[in-house]
Parts: sequence; structure tokens; C-alpha cells
Amino acid sequence: MKNLKCLSILAGLTASALTGLVASANADELVLSSWLPPKHPIVTGVIQPWADQVAEATEGRVTVRILPKPVASPPEHFDLAAEGIVDITYGLHSFTRDDRFLRSRIGQFSFIADTATEGSKAYWDIYAGNLDAQAEHQGTKLLGLWIHGPGMFHNNQRKIETPEDFSGLKIRTPGGYIANLAQELDITTQFMGPGEVYEKLSRGVIDGVTFPMEALQAFKLTDYVTSSMKVPGGIYNTSWFMVMNEDIWDGLSAEDQAAIEKVSGSALAELAGGAWDGADTRGAAYIADKDIEVYEAPAPVLAKLKELAAKHEAEWNEAVQKTGFDGAAALADFRAQTGISN
Repeated sequence: MKNLKCLSILAGLTASALTGLVASANADELVLSSWLPPKHPIVTGVIQPWADQVAEATEGRVTVRILPKPVASPPEHFDLAAEGIVDITYGLHSFTRDDRFLRSRIGQFSFIADTATEGSKAYWDIYAGNLDAQAEHQGTKLLGLWIHGPGMFHNNQRKIETPEDFSGLKIRTPGGYIANLAQELDITTQFMGPGEVYEKLSRGVIDGVTFPMEALQAFKLTDYVTSSMKVPGGIYNTSWFMVMNEDIWDGLSAEDQAAIEKVSGSALAELAGGAWDGADTRGAAYIADKDIEVYEAPAPVLAKLKELAAKHEAEWNEAVQKTGFDGAAALADFRAQTGISN
């Protein structure tokens, strides 16, 4: 089955990606597949700077080349690294539709952080620490974890003033926790890559999207959104990973491994969080003169979200306990670090 998956992914490679794979045979040049637009804040503010830091930290012995086009679709990116098709990838845990990243969901819940920097640092500390994130990323070396800024609810049909106002809306979600939460609000959810949202929103296939503030600018959605609802700590968040193929990692010298770890982990979480926060600030300024109403979630909506969030957290904790971890304590620690009370 694993070989079939590799063949399936390889069959879809572009010529440029194949060229990159051949080039990765050089031991000191690692190939990274990137699926976000090249000018997205995460690429320009996180992926490229981290690659530069790796080269500097290893004194040029290890370099990272970012491919100009992704090797496969966003949901396939973890397996690309785990199976050695490329050396390094990043992605969202919620894009993977099985339970291999069960404990990662702590980074997807509502009400966990008001800034991506605080949330990302707490996420690395708790998920990579007490919840043993490395064990859930089999076949890879876990280099980084982060979350984006507080997730918001954007749509072009109506302002959300009561829980009933969610009913019937067609909303793109990134899967995972927010998809389940939205369905309980009688929302019709659709999953698609971020790059597909503009077309689907402009054509009326979807009515809205769950995204942080920055995405309205990054994906040029301001002409097709009229209402953006904010929730303290986020209506949801997304949990991100950066991983390197385990065999490639093991083949590096101990000196280079230590150098790469120094610019990864908590340092990478802070770098990514800062990039997201900066992008959210620019996004808020960008839409300030647009015909979009940005507002705080009304009390009845907030109360319903808290009710549903508590249920999902309890179900998650029960599942996590079966793997030998205390999810409730970890989530409490997370919120204590970010200063969010729920």
C-alpha cells in the first residue's frame, strides 16, 4: 500500500519537481516542497528565512532549496517527507484525514490564543513536550510546529448575530476540528486547498470561509466577503508542522543536526508566529477601507461556541487519555501560557 501511494504521488510530479528530486542527491542540498503561493507570508517570512538560517547555522554544509512548484497536493505533503519523495515539507495536521495526529488537535481548538506568536510558542512547548509530538510524526524528524492567528468567520450572506444565523451557509473549512464544529452549527462544509477559495467564493459555490485576518488580503477575497466575525482566542486555529525525512536527518552529522535544531523548534515557532501576526496586522489595515463589517462575536453566539467547544474538548481528552496522555491538563497549560480563559 505504501509503495502504491508513492507511485501515485510520483505520477503527478511536474518536470521541475523531478529536476529538484534528482538534484537532492547532493548530500548537502535538501529539497523542500512548498504548496503555498511563493509570495504568501509563510513562504517569505518563515520558510525562506528558516532555509537561510539553516545554511548559516551549518556554515553552508547544509542548504535547503525550495521548489518553485509543489510536488503534490497540500494533504499529501506529510507523506512526501515520511516516504522520502522529498526531503522536507510543511503542512496542516487537519489536512490528514486519519487519526495519526490525534494529540496535535490541541492546536486547533477555539479560545486558545489571541496572537500567533503566543499560541505557536505554547504549541511547541506543550505538544512537542508533554504530548510527545515526535511520536505522532513517524518516519520524519519533527522540526517545527506553529499555529496561525485567531481564526475568524467570514461570509457574504449575513452578519452572524445568533447561532441560528449559521444555518445553511456553505463554508470552506480546513478540515479537522473546525469542520466538525461548523457541521454542528448546521453549516455545509467544503474542503479545498486555500488556493481554490477565490474561484469558489467568486462563483458562489461557497458563501464564506474560516480563515485568519491575513487571508482576506493574501488570497484576494475582499470583493466577495461582507462580514467578518472575530472570536477571542479564535473560533478555531490551525496546527502546522515542518518535517524532514527521518533517513535524511539520520544521515546528517551530529554537528549539523545540532545546528539545525538550534534554528528550529521553539525558534521556528516564534519565527512563524511573528510572521502570522505581522500578516494579520497588514491584513486588518488592508481591509479597513473595504466594505466589510468586522465585529466581535455577539454573546449568544459566543455562548453556543463555548458549549460546542467544551464538548469537543472532552471527547478529544477521552481519546487522548487512551494513548496515555492527559489532554485536559495539557489544554489548561496551553491556555495558561497564552492567557486565555474559557
